[in-house]
Amino acid sequence: QVRLVESGGGLVQPGGSLRLSCAASGIIFVRNTMAWYRQAPGKQRELVAVITPGGNTNYADSVKGRFTISRDNAKSMMYLQMNSLKPEDTAVFYCKAEFRSSPFSVAEYWGQGTQVTVFS
Repeated sequence: QVRLVESGGGLVQPGGSLRLSCAASGIIFVRNTMAWYRQAPGKQRELVAVITPGGNTNYADSVKGRFTISRDNAKSMMYLQMNSLKPEDTAVFYCKAEFRSSPFSVAEYWGQGTQVTVFS
């Protein structure tokens, strides 16, 4: 059974920092591309950052220079270090795992989400 469990969300003031964690089980973590998404109230879920099995990363323009995604393959963990948080970063953050066994076959798994609230 695949499980992705996020943690580390909470309340923070603008300019503050949080570190999100995603614990994965039931997958061959090292073979999965991992990503953080977020969904603000009334908005669509959007990609925040992605990290490939090899450690290549990509970020949404809105978080570049502020957020850092990382992974620990030995522990099957993914992280999102969020600095200089802004009120517009308020959202539920989700962990996603993606395994592509072929160009036409993709398995995706999602966590339940963790709330991040940036208040002034």
